[in-house]
Amino acid sequence: MQSVYPLLEPLLPLVRKPVQYVGGELNSVVKDWDACDVRWALMYPDAYEVGLPNQGLQILYEVLNEQDGVLAERTYSVWPDLEALMRAHGVPQFTVDAHRPVAQFDVLGVSFATELGYTNLLTALDLAGLPLAAVDRRATDPIVLAGGHAAFNPEPIAEFIDGAVLGDGEQAVLGVSALVRGWKRAGRPGGRDGLLLRLAGSGGVYVPRFYDVSYRPDGAIGAIAPNRPGVPRSVAKHTVPDLDSWQYPRKPLVPVAETVHERYSVEIFRGCTRGCRFCQAGMITRPVRERSITAIGAMVEAGLAASGFSEVGLLSLSSADHSEINEIAVDLADRYEGTATGLSLPSTRVDAFNVTLANELSRNGRRSGLTFAPEGGSERIRKVINKMVTEDDLIKTVTTAYASGWRQVKLYFMCGLPTETDEDVLAIAALAQRVIEAGRAATGRHDVRCTVSIGGFVPKPHTPFQWAGQCPHETVDARLKALGAAVRSDRRYGKAIGYRYHDGKPSIIEGLLSRGDRRVAKVIRAAWEEGARFDGWSETFSFERWERCAATALAAEGVDLHWYTTRERGYDEILPWDHLDAGLERDWLWQDWLAAIDPAGAAEVEDCRWTPCFECGVCPAMDTETEVGPTGKRLLPLTVVNTEAIAASGRPESTAGVR
Repeated sequence: MQSVYPLLEPLLPLVRKPVQYVGGELNSVVKDWDACDVRWALMYPDAYEVGLPNQGLQILYEVLNEQDGVLAERTYSVWPDLEALMRAHGVPQFTVDAHRPVAQFDVLGVSFATELGYTNLLTALDLAGLPLAAVDRRATDPIVLAGGHAAFNPEPIAEFIDGAVLGDGEQAVLGVSALVRGWKRAGRPGGRDGLLLRLAGSGGVYVPRFYDVSYRPDGAIGAIAPNRPGVPRSVAKHTVPDLDSWQYPRKPLVPVAETVHERYSVEIFRGCTRGCRFCQAGMITRPVRERSITAIGAMVEAGLAASGFSEVGLLSLSSADHSEINEIAVDLADRYEGTATGLSLPSTRVDAFNVTLANELSRNGRRSGLTFAPEGGSERIRKVINKMVTEDDLIKTVTTAYASGWRQVKLYFMCGLPTETDEDVLAIAALAQRVIEAGRAATGRHDVRCTVSIGGFVPKPHTPFQWAGQCPHETVDARLKALGAAVRSDRRYGKAIGYRYHDGKPSIIEGLLSRGDRRVAKVIRAAWEEGARFDGWSETFSFERWERCAATALAAEGVDLHWYTTRERGYDEILPWDHLDAGLERDWLWQDWLAAIDPAGAAEVEDCRWTPCFECGVCPAMDTETEVGPTGKRLLPLTVVNTEAIAASGRPESTAGVR
């Protein structure tokens, strides 16, 4: 398979950040094309600087390349400047590893972290020379599979993909590889449809073309049903039960260009049972599965040695909830004391942060900043979203952080939550002011800062808020403007409180794409044809373009942008993703929705890790259970001091160690 690099190289001096297209990263893999019979192109549909650090893609890249006869290479979205040059000079979408044409692979696996990457998929398909519509693809074209959190409702892109894989990908990609290999060795029976039937029949891949969707006169879905024998009525997510058996990535990719995160990241547990009603990630990744402290230690040791990174990120949806997080932090800090290696918890719950964590995370002197997410400004709205954090919890936590040496705290909130009022949003300003007062009191200094960051809420599938009407962007923007004025209203706080926000318009389009059905494909295609690219970037996003395309593309369908976004759904309405099983009982989600909007006051749900089961349905549906510690084990130092050898050598004990 020939590289397209000779065609690409002359174009690189003409574009911005050309180094992102050259490949050659430390720990990247280029395998012999002819020695492999299953070939994957793995795509993150965003720029290299965002896509390369993506943990999910790096894991699949390593898992696949470890298999005999299987190769995986990576491709990312190209910026419009290079896109134009590639079209003018006939350069197809390529992988960065060996610069091979994407169209020559067996599978194009696309990992969607957000729905705003959908138009970038169309750009990649078109540059690759592949038909946009899956039904038009040839027998030799790669199978296009979607994965990631945004694939839990793939209906808006059903026209463009051949299949979707829900949930954890480690075992799933191996199963797909085995089916592709078997089909090829058997002589490709049934052609493209033959392979897709094998994938669908396995129960592990959702193939949209094998399901018919009908609509009622009012625009709602009438039915979703298989149209082929052997295709399951419902497709369930994949769940890896034992994370210790999947210690990836072992050799993380080290970027050659600047990226948004440059650290070695270890997923210390997967899933969340806090029950935040807005959080799709927490719902679809249940149950909680902890990685043991010894496995975490082994991964950190191997990953740092393989990469040379100076920061270790302990990742999860709420890292401080790990049953042994204090032991992990203390032992890792002990291991790397005196080195340039620092620890970070990118995601920290207000009520899980403590003095031990504060001390261990800052032991090497790094105190760049901490981020906490109260999500709602008032206690009332926090009860609605089941974010069981009180104002006193927050003040206690930030006081601990400021007293431990931090000077910068970032607080993340959402605007446009169900039942939200103007007062709920304005309460954020008072809360931020109280945070600054607490910091000044704890430190005796006036250089403490608090940054308020706020974004628009988007209802997501497979959550209790999947039935909610989205807040109109005009209302969100008015509340954000009023909040900004309230933050700036008291000169005593001056520059101590920073304010960053995202306006409500992008959230409306994300809402269209996240809860849309197959008719939304017309909107996506129209927006792409009008130039939509990199919709997650404010400098390239155009609400007016999306609004115009939605009005035109949906005109004959009897539905519109409002119908998909700001309209509240009822229990009896069939939702576009009802045939896709994230493990959660639909009735449980509905009851939790009713509990959230109860006029008498929202009812809170405890974390089922430490309380009796609330019967969300995941454990029996997935034939698994919550897996948490503590294990009672500790990490040993990497270097053990041999005092006898030091005494014999005459060297000071503090300057020598024998492994």
